[in-house]
Amino acid sequence: MVYRFKTDLRWSDVTSHETFVNRRQLIAGAGAAAFGSIAGPALAKIDAAKSRYSTDMEPNSFEDITTYNNFYEFGTGKSDPSDYADALTVDPWAIKIDGLVDKPGRYDLAAILKGANLEERIYRHRCVETWAMVIPWIGFELGSLLERAGVQSGAKFVAFETLERPSEMHAQKRSLLDWPYREGLRLDEAMHPLAILATGLYGEELPKQNGAPIRLVVPWKYGYKSIKSIVRITLMDKQPKTTWNEIGPDEYGFYSNVNPEVSHPRWSQATERKVGGGLFARRKPTLKFNGYGEEVSSLYAGMDLAKNH
Repeated sequence: MVYRFKTDLRWSDVTSHETFVNRRQLIAGAGAAAFGSIAGPALAKIDAAKSRYSTDMEPNSFEDITTYNNFYEFGTGKSDPSDYADALTVDPWAIKIDGLVDKPGRYDLAAILKGANLEERIYRHRCVETWAMVIPWIGFELGSLLERAGVQSGAKFVAFETLERPSEMHAQKRSLLDWPYREGLRLDEAMHPLAILATGLYGEELPKQNGAPIRLVVPWKYGYKSIKSIVRITLMDKQPKTTWNEIGPDEYGFYSNVNPEVSHPRWSQATERKVGGGLFARRKPTLKFNGYGEEVSSLYAGMDLAKNH
């Protein structure tokens, strides 16, 4: 049986996050969720149903997810994004889509969401290297947006850029990274249904420290691939430059697939701890492709995944 919950309120208006987690266990296997009328990028009228790609693992708490973040535009500390991201203006918001597409232009986020089918997807997500979280994202397939823009036959890669606005993202005033932050995927990775653009979590609008108003989620890769606060998507015929790969190509490969068989030069990636379990929590073996091997391993058939790390 499929249980659906329809309301004009946010989940937080009627239930705690703990109750929300319990409720999600009732709707495993349900189909896609649809959004009703959306005014701006805010979430509204949710017909929530869990994606077939969702895990049955218990999600981290809302506090874990929103206070332990990497978002260097607001500082290098894990709590810096939650401390400083309130300064970010996220409405209105537009994404420039250009390059090898039939319909280049600036796409208003509110218009994008009006045509999107959003799903709840509870992923076992790699947030930073050997730490992991389980996050109940709300999002839609990246591929659906690319199809709307019209992918041309010569396109092989997809490049992404984060907002550059030092007046609100204060750490951009320092040379921590070569701003704006950049990431990229191969086209077949971007078109895979596991790759989503997230606009919310726990049934609410995406918090600013988590990449509001729209971010990428690629759950079989390390967290830094899932670029936040996206303002540009470019279809290309060549592999794009990406921030961490440019800084340290020996440490951060372009693909950045979760692979316990390949150690980071400064630490092992063979085991992991779940965020929120404390420093003395038992470490567990890291799963290749973060546990999504059955879904994505065919993308890399014949590749040397140690060399193409």
